[in-house]
Amino acid sequence: MAMFHQISSQNLECPICLTLFVQPKSLTCCHIFCKDCLQQIFQTQSSRKNIACPICRKETPVPSGDVSKLQTNVPVNSLVDEVKTKNPVCTVCETDGKQPAVSYCQDCGKYMCESCEKGHKNWKLVSNHKVVAMSDVLSGKVPLERRRKCKKHPSDDEEYFCTKCREYICSKCGLVRHLQAGHQIEEAAIHEENLKENIKKLQDRAKSKKTTIENHIDFIKTQRDEITNMMRRLSDDIDKTYEEYMKLLSTRKETLKCEVKRLSEKFEKELQTMKEESRQTVSHVNAMEELVTNGMKVPLEKDALFAHDTLCGNLKSFLEREDPDEKSPKGVAERAQRISFRRYVKVNELCLGELEGYTWDVKADVELPCIGSMTCAIRAPDGKMAMGSCEGGIHLYSPDGELQQTVLKDVSVWGIGFLSDGLSVVRDVGNNISLYTPQWEKLDVTFETTGKYERGIGGLTVDTDDNIYMGYMRTKKILVFTKQGGKAVREITCDTYAPHEFFSLNTRGKLILNDLSAVVCLDGLGKKENVLKKKEGVLAYPAVCRDDSVIVAWVKYSEGLVSIDRYTRDLQHLCTLITDFKIVKPQLDWYYLQEFENGEIAFCTQDRLYIIDAM
Repeated sequence: MAMFHQISSQNLECPICLTLFVQPKSLTCCHIFCKDCLQQIFQTQSSRKNIACPICRKETPVPSGDVSKLQTNVPVNSLVDEVKTKNPVCTVCETDGKQPAVSYCQDCGKYMCESCEKGHKNWKLVSNHKVVAMSDVLSGKVPLERRRKCKKHPSDDEEYFCTKCREYICSKCGLVRHLQAGHQIEEAAIHEENLKENIKKLQDRAKSKKTTIENHIDFIKTQRDEITNMMRRLSDDIDKTYEEYMKLLSTRKETLKCEVKRLSEKFEKELQTMKEESRQTVSHVNAMEELVTNGMKVPLEKDALFAHDTLCGNLKSFLEREDPDEKSPKGVAERAQRISFRRYVKVNELCLGELEGYTWDVKADVELPCIGSMTCAIRAPDGKMAMGSCEGGIHLYSPDGELQQTVLKDVSVWGIGFLSDGLSVVRDVGNNISLYTPQWEKLDVTFETTGKYERGIGGLTVDTDDNIYMGYMRTKKILVFTKQGGKAVREITCDTYAPHEFFSLNTRGKLILNDLSAVVCLDGLGKKENVLKKKEGVLAYPAVCRDDSVIVAWVKYSEGLVSIDRYTRDLQHLCTLITDFKIVKPQLDWYYLQEFENGEIAFCTQDRLYIIDAM
């Protein structure tokens, strides 16, 4: 029984895991392996249709790529179950009644009963042998290490290895068959030592490979994290852009509604004037009728009679006038009905739309207090227009063209900007910038700017984050300051364009710049994105509206004519507001364009202020 167990268990071991078969699967070459062992091999192959036999390399088709569907070797599976259920007996006892084995000597290759195990322990020659408990062997916890016995010479150990035949042999087989055939023979111990060294090298390479792959996995994780962060930033940019666009559209909506309100008030005023005139006519007729009627109360004589005749004549003449017709009020209504709203559907035209069917015209023409000295114009947050003078002072005008206030009379102003907290920033002709309170009191904040003659003079603007931009025409650069003062936080190189005057857009950190040769849309790094080239003999002066649309005044200096067009913030043309209105030709071709808070447009020469409104 013990011999059967030993022989059976040796023949029922998987060549890969060297333990009893578990779910044995047969390949087409008749070699048998554990299902899990084949599964591990199959996973390492590039092919997902066939599996190569680890012994003979013959390929076997794998149904649906599932190793579990390979044919199960039922007889071998049954033998494995039988071996597992039979407890081995002692192979040391010489008595006929064999005792159940309780241990196994890995060096002797013998099963031992309890008595033989004691004797084995007491024998000094084998005291260093490795003995394992039978329970560990049967449970599979400890694999058996058996001494190899020659199949042709069962009493001899397989102490040699034939490198050609790739098999262990005994000394007799080596002398009889292998050496005579010219095969190379080496001691089994040496072969096993070499095998262990090769395995050790493979293990080291495997360890290095695993480290490389694990580093690659970490690298993949790093890249995934970078992608995640980048996608998060993209999502944030989308949200920010959406919010900016919604703000722009909301501002544009309010601007358009203000235009509608102004038009409504204008038409209402015209109709009200007609109504008041008609009411005054009725009142006049009533008064004259009452005077004439008084003549019927008493007989009239002399002067009273002459006076009454005159009154009757006046009334008669008045009544003979033409009755008011409906043309005038109907004309107002028809003008109002011609106004329509045209929406924009193109991607770049985020201006919502435009009112059409009415005209813009000059409603005020004002002579400035300091002739020939106006240097800038900027929309003030209180609805006024702030205009700077190099001779000193900032003049604040209402949308009706009335001078409301003059401040900073002792400051030679070159540029003005307004911050979100009510503060204002002023650039003087010496390239110094200063902060002022809403009451125009100077604050103790210093900015490290450069002199007028070092870099040249240029424009000034403030963005929605209260960053202050200061341009220098000579070096074609813009310095950016915070309202805390000190040194510039960054510098923008304007490519080939000189920042004569420029304005901050509400979104994406862009600038609309006029350098006397073109109107340019610049990104936050100073690179041009879009350009409006000036026509021959025509000057262009831009301004940014509250809704981020751009208006440009095209000036024919020699003729004293001005046209104004509206563009998207990407300088795509939207509509023409006014064409060739006549101005008093100034001595110098310096002009400034701005939009009032409520939508009226201010066009300034060095001498005059023109206010243009919807009519």
